[in-house]
Amino acid sequence: MVGRLIQTAKSAYRYPLILKQLWHTPLLQSPEQEIVYRDRTRFTYRQLGERIARLASALKRLGVEPGDTVGVLDWDSNRFLEAFFAIPMMGAVLQTVNVRLSPDQVAYTIDHAGASTLLVNDEFVGLLEGIKPQLTKVKTLVVMSDRPRPETGSLPFAGEYESLLADASPTYDFPDFDEDTQATTFYTTGTTGLPKGVYYSHRQLVLHSLGELAFFGIASQQGRFSRDDVYMPITPMFHVHAWGFPWAATLAGVKQVYPGRYDPAMLVKLIKSEGVTFTHGVPTILQMLLNAAAATKTDLTGLKMVIGGSALPKALAKQALAAGIDIFAGYGMSETGPIAAVAHVMSRDLSGDHDQEVEFRTKAGMAAPLVDLRIVDEDMNDVPHDGKSSGEIVLRSPWLTQGYYNNPEGSEELWAGGYLHTNDIAVVSPGGYVHITDRLKDVIKTGGEWVSSLQIEDLITQCPGVEEAAVIGVKDDRWGERPLALVVKKPAETNDVTDTIVKDHLKAFADKGVISRYGIPGKILFIDSIPKTSVGKINKKELRKRYGDM
Repeated sequence: MVGRLIQTAKSAYRYPLILKQLWHTPLLQSPEQEIVYRDRTRFTYRQLGERIARLASALKRLGVEPGDTVGVLDWDSNRFLEAFFAIPMMGAVLQTVNVRLSPDQVAYTIDHAGASTLLVNDEFVGLLEGIKPQLTKVKTLVVMSDRPRPETGSLPFAGEYESLLADASPTYDFPDFDEDTQATTFYTTGTTGLPKGVYYSHRQLVLHSLGELAFFGIASQQGRFSRDDVYMPITPMFHVHAWGFPWAATLAGVKQVYPGRYDPAMLVKLIKSEGVTFTHGVPTILQMLLNAAAATKTDLTGLKMVIGGSALPKALAKQALAAGIDIFAGYGMSETGPIAAVAHVMSRDLSGDHDQEVEFRTKAGMAAPLVDLRIVDEDMNDVPHDGKSSGEIVLRSPWLTQGYYNNPEGSEELWAGGYLHTNDIAVVSPGGYVHITDRLKDVIKTGGEWVSSLQIEDLITQCPGVEEAAVIGVKDDRWGERPLALVVKKPAETNDVTDTIVKDHLKAFADKGVISRYGIPGKILFIDSIPKTSVGKINKKELRKRYGDM
């Protein structure tokens, strides 16, 4: 069925949703607002806009054409922000290369994406030298550095970033084109198989930016992001576009601070010296931030922080609240661009009681505007929103990846039934709060009951003296599977936490009916550290490999 289409004047401008349009508002309303890189450089929005034009001019001179893929290997910097705009705005594809992957995986992602040009921080020259024979499609290299003389090793760089910008034109006629043109690509950091490429169009990224500002703007009291905030990412820009906030923050015209390679002392310093009020990161980074602030006696009151990547433990959330941080969880994945839900707390639930509020702040939260979030059973039927009935989260939204790059079979599996499958198991409360109980592959079936590894992990971290915990299922002849807990003690508590203490702690929750008695791990194993993926998630594939036969 087709309704009545609008009439369009011949001279009317159709306004395609492409990334260059994000610059109209900040250049009109806040051209002198600052963008800061560490304690090194400061640019106004007007100056950064000129640098974006210079970068596009330089890349064009180097032979980059529309449709080409340009990879960036850098820490969070103004250079990365410039690439976020210049590369897609000229019609090319930005590949944000995850430098924390193994060298072979880095090589695979660059080659699979078909990158012909790389912008490379000189910290990664050694990495690139080692994998250069595998990069058969790369033709041009540009070196970037914080040093006066960058390290180039044996690589044939076409030029140095700042010199190329200095010699390039300060103006560039960024063209209009179809808003469904691919703008970016990056690779998942899953713990199984080779990384998978996801990709996003200009239209998707513009809508994600608008949706993000709308979502955080409609929060009445808690978790707001507005033009008065100062934004700093503590999620790498190579990971899911730093959750899209560099584009959203630019559209809002806020002051932005880029910290480079993450150093806890530098992060705390920038938060205080630059007045940072809004950030995001994974639980590991939050713990590092809290430790660094405590060591320097820095007050973090007034900082708002979204936690994603993995579950936000209640004990860590309480610690952050006690430090004055407005802490709350967010939910998304590489395939969702990433924003799908955020744990904003309804005004009626803002009691000021940390024990009560963490129950809301640590959930996946409420679905974002324009996100059709369903919880379904194996037959794609909706399960009741009663806070008890569980099912898989499936999604529709205008900014979800439409597939995996050059992987049609994986793409169809991802979109089976016309909804994007997350493989996350969750329940929804009558009030609309989404709570993830586990990943499909991580849920443990023992004694005929399903046990949530995430719930057990969260309860263990509430045991005094426990720093971190991970729970996996191990084979058991009698019960099929039994939970195994891997626990990291706090440094000062190495002799005070025992397996009996942890089990008794969990037994108290079992006695209250919070968890099944089957959820108490048969064995508690104390280890020095829990392996993480390149973006800070618990690497359960590695844990199962090391401890799955115990």
